[in-house]
Amino acid sequence: MVAVDAHNLKIAYGDTLIVPDLSLTLYPGEVTALLGPNGSGKSTVLCTLARLLQPNRGAVYLNGRNITKLPTREIARQLAMLPQSSEVPDGVTVWELIGYGRYPHQNLLGGFSTQDLAAMRWALKVTRLEPLAERVVDTLSGGERQRAWIAMALAQQTQVLLLDEPTTFLDIRHQLDVLSLVRGLNREHGITVGWVLHDLNQAAAYSDRLIMLTGGQVVAAGSPAEVMTASTIQEVFGVEMTVIPHPISGSPTCLPCNLGSSTSGFTPCAPKDYSLKQQGEQGK
Repeated sequence: MVAVDAHNLKIAYGDTLIVPDLSLTLYPGEVTALLGPNGSGKSTVLCTLARLLQPNRGAVYLNGRNITKLPTREIARQLAMLPQSSEVPDGVTVWELIGYGRYPHQNLLGGFSTQDLAAMRWALKVTRLEPLAERVVDTLSGGERQRAWIAMALAQQTQVLLLDEPTTFLDIRHQLDVLSLVRGLNREHGITVGWVLHDLNQAAAYSDRLIMLTGGQVVAAGSPAEVMTASTIQEVFGVEMTVIPHPISGSPTCLPCNLGSSTSGFTPCAPKDYSLKQQGEQGK
């Protein structure tokens, strides 16, 4: 059974059509990245998968059940969504923020059960925030704050985690910290992840599958090696790239061709795909 399955989605904001007809799948236990230029519908699709937006047509299935027919609490026990920008009330500590993630599991009387506290401590531990538990969220660095929001989502103890641009506004060290954290959670706990990322190379390195979107439609979907090609990048982003294997991991890595003009001493390269298979054949 697939974790999240979307069929023939049409999504519009008023008279503005964002997604004309889109189908995609997030497979259980995999990390899937949604990629595409600004305005391609990535965040809109992710919010629709989480039922934060209602499609004009089509359906989203969560573990085989139509998401529109599920109670909100039941959805929140199966799927956690971290939007692109999140605001926290003034004075809220990391521990209190993580506690918000237990809302779907609490009874009518409120208060934290033994199970709630165990889930909160686990989320605090795996995000390495134990020393910051009593810190006010607004006093944290950007990377620490992002980990606190991820900890809140993890406290829901869902098997599906959706993240909308979780590395935005972070420096490279904190970007890699967040990416490694999410990938580690996926591998160690089998959490299904769907995230929107802008950096193609990071998406290829930290994801099992890529889905390239443009104009609210899927252009390519599959493994990083299948999707990250010079021709697909040209079609989706309108830029020339050379795609080579990463020298350490082997994941496809794109390099821009238009580094400058001939007058500045640079000569744009022709876009190519240097796969590991091709390299092996050339070496024979």
